[in-house]
Amino acid sequence: MVGFSAVWGSEARQGTGRVTNAIANASARTGVDFGYLMGQAQIESGMNANARARTSSATGLFQFLDQSWLSVMKNHGAEHGMAWASDSIQQASNGRYYVADPAMRQQILDLRKHPETASVMAAEFASDNRAYLEQRTGRPAESVDLYLAHFLGAAGAAKFLTAASANPGASGADLFPVAARANRGVFYDRNGSPRSLAEIRQSFATKLDASAQSVGADIQYVGNADQYDLANGSQVQPADYVRIEQQRLAQNQAWSEAAADEPTFQPQTEAARLAYLMLATLGR
Repeated sequence: MVGFSAVWGSEARQGTGRVTNAIANASARTGVDFGYLMGQAQIESGMNANARARTSSATGLFQFLDQSWLSVMKNHGAEHGMAWASDSIQQASNGRYYVADPAMRQQILDLRKHPETASVMAAEFASDNRAYLEQRTGRPAESVDLYLAHFLGAAGAAKFLTAASANPGASGADLFPVAARANRGVFYDRNGSPRSLAEIRQSFATKLDASAQSVGADIQYVGNADQYDLANGSQVQPADYVRIEQQRLAQNQAWSEAAADEPTFQPQTEAARLAYLMLATLGR
């Protein structure tokens, strides 16, 4: 699988270079199209890792809902060095995911705002959805279909695509009333008239394509299969970034306590190997 490093222009000056590299890394790991992931992040959050929806629990670069995030973390967290998270997530008899410890639950949900973790989980989610949709519809899933699966869930997207195939002029709001109430701009036009299934799908396709082009205009991709290798030969994991941040916070606390007792206290370099790896992955 080919890795990519990104060389960017105005996009980096806007402060999203880390996001671009996180998405490139996720694409390289999973084989999910880089352009699709970039377009999705642009649509969902405007490339803002801290974005939060007003009408739902959707959070982060890819605006994962709480349940969707817990599901994908349960299924794929361990693959990317986060078994501590996936092992903490349980599934109730009604199918809902939960974490017994409230503090642990919040820590896992907060990873949606972590670019490296959010990107690789979005790619895994898209890969799972592609397999599901192709099995249900009997045809290759296009990028817009993957976006529908992100927006409506895999089962909802399969329902949407099946209904659209049979009757493309049917009202999307009639088929998905709950989603329509939370996303009026998607399901209704400016005059308040309901959009058809065909119109909704085409709107998503147009928006996805335009977003991918706008964020990719200044990016040049350079194949570099060794870009993400660790010193021991394994790939840099999103968990490496999580550990760096956890160690940074813990070290800052220790520095603060030490400084209170000793004004001349000088902090030591922390997590040197992981910091080096992070900088390498970020293309520094």
